Amino acid sequence: MKTETTILGLDAALKSARLARKSIGLISAKGRLHQGHLSIIREARKLCDVVVVSIFVNPARFNAVQDYANYCSILSNDHYLLADMGCDLLFVPTVQQLYGDDLCRTKITVPGITDILCGQFHYGYFDDDITTLTKLFNIVQPGLAFLGQIDWQKIEIMRAIRRDLNLPVAIVAVPIFRDENGVVLSRCNTEFNDQQRRLAPLVYQSLLKAQQNLYAGQRLSCVLEEIYQTLQQSGFEIEYVQAYTPYLEPVIKFDQNIMLFVAVKLGIFRLKDNINVKYPS
Repeated sequence: MKTETTILGLDAALKSARLARKSIGLISAKGRLHQGHLSIIREARKLCDVVVVSIFVNPARFNAVQDYANYCSILSNDHYLLADMGCDLLFVPTVQQLYGDDLCRTKITVPGITDILCGQFHYGYFDDDITTLTKLFNIVQPGLAFLGQIDWQKIEIMRAIRRDLNLPVAIVAVPIFRDENGVVLSRCNTEFNDQQRRLAPLVYQSLLKAQQNLYAGQRLSCVLEEIYQTLQQSGFEIEYVQAYTPYLEPVIKFDQNIMLFVAVKLGIFRLKDNINVKYPS
């Protein structure tokens, strides 16, 4: 596996693959890789000749220089994981390489779908991520970009950017990787205390029950309220419990394919999840 830190180095490393018209797949991550990330890389390995993983951490997201340094010190483990997974190229650009001296004055946003769900409760939630990912599309020039279904809102945002800017890349949604209790795998799984570990599975369980209740004929509004009450009474702080179409259009009843979205806080941890509910044909 090659590692490149500059755009020129990445271009040189991919030159032969591009000339040979090999398929290039891109996975963008922030480091501290876990099995959820690795499941996405496995999918890319199946579909692409060349797999590129980009790890970029914006120091502006950290409260202190030491926090950023501590985070970056952990990233050395990612190199070994990626090599074992058969990653072909690891791209680890600096802030200066990716954003330049003026930290990139251009920001990308998609009004409407960036303002709901996570964007509704965290102003500017997607600004850095989607700008960085769009830059990576231009730099790496992948044919396929892989994102986990847990980030469905980001998937639809990037699909909109792809359409609107005529970017020659397809977005592949990879199924959510869960632990044996149905909890979405993330960095916080290993940091739960015993009580949090017992409670965390309720998020996905409530979504599965909601799916069953919709198929049994219950109204969508009642199903969403039941999720809300179940999680709130179990000790979760609710951020949102909402339903949209897979294209993130609002819905008020179950008369088409929909998705249910949940985001909650459990102690210091923020958990989100989603589930598809296909309308019976």
